[in-house]
Amino acid sequence: MALNPSAPETRNHPVPNAYHQLYATPETVHWGYFDPAQAPVLTIQSGDLVYAEALTHHAGDDPDLMLDARSWRVFKEIPEEDRNPGVHIMTGPIFIQDAKPGDMLEVRYLSMTPRNHYGSNLAANWGHLYQEFDETERITIYELDPNSNNASAIYAYDVKEKYMTPGRITRCPECDRQTALNGVRVPVRPHLGTAGVAPAVNGRTSTIPPGLHGGNIDNWRIGAGATMYYPVAVEGALFSIGDPHVSQGDGEVSGTAIESSLNVTMQIILRKDFHFPSPLLETPEFWIVHGFDEDMNQAVRNASVDAIKLLTEQLRLSRNDAYSLLSVAGDLGITQVVDSRQGAHLRIPRNIFPKL
Repeated sequence: MALNPSAPETRNHPVPNAYHQLYATPETVHWGYFDPAQAPVLTIQSGDLVYAEALTHHAGDDPDLMLDARSWRVFKEIPEEDRNPGVHIMTGPIFIQDAKPGDMLEVRYLSMTPRNHYGSNLAANWGHLYQEFDETERITIYELDPNSNNASAIYAYDVKEKYMTPGRITRCPECDRQTALNGVRVPVRPHLGTAGVAPAVNGRTSTIPPGLHGGNIDNWRIGAGATMYYPVAVEGALFSIGDPHVSQGDGEVSGTAIESSLNVTMQIILRKDFHFPSPLLETPEFWIVHGFDEDMNQAVRNASVDAIKLLTEQLRLSRNDAYSLLSVAGDLGITQVVDSRQGAHLRIPRNIFPKL
């Protein structure tokens, strides 16, 4: 059910005013940043449905398998010097009519479908154990099986040069291919690593660290069937999506997930009746509160403080009761440790509340 959780069980489903298609082209993406001065590429009303393409910047790890004609245009036509200060290809921004600072965006992710049957994992120079692996980057290419909904590694190779240019193209036929993960199958669970609104700051904000605007949260639960709530910071919200994944574990310890492009369908709803200080995830089973900081201890503290805020303001628990509940029923997890600003999350099961 939609927050406010004190509302009746019958959820209000806004009837979409329109259905929009947003293809990823050099004219509709921005590479590596959020910016409140970025001109919107689509304007919608609250409740509209949007189909949008999200491209991975790692498609160049095997361009023959992971780049189609339209994706090639993005890689060829956006200059390398305009891919900064972050690395992710962002589709958008989308302007939501009447969205004002202090509002919330409720984004219902309805479907996420891989655009091809391949994905790449890079053991990157920003990975958690880069030094332990002799400062060598390794790429593993996975094939997705849509029938079993699993992914299997088909080959791997080492790269001498660090991944420094977003969208680097590697010619895999010219590299030393090695077998990898023989017989291992990884469940496919498509999700967005990065999505969010424009922060209220001058100039570009990197897509690499997560923050109160959303950004590179890297929570694999942000997939089809989930709803995200993002605090609006600027007029129109200016919402963008990118960094698509087909599978990832909590922590993302090597630096990346299985990176692969996705087609995303979502309903975007403007909420003026509900406010929350940080990106909030709602799944059929849980509310998940996020915390971010360069120090993991502080990220955990931030997630815990905001979780208490959720329980007291939306579920009307006392602070003492909320604190006790987090300890006995809340699951604290590490979202990621590789995006400069680290991420923690607290999962609160929804079925323990009798009114819900």
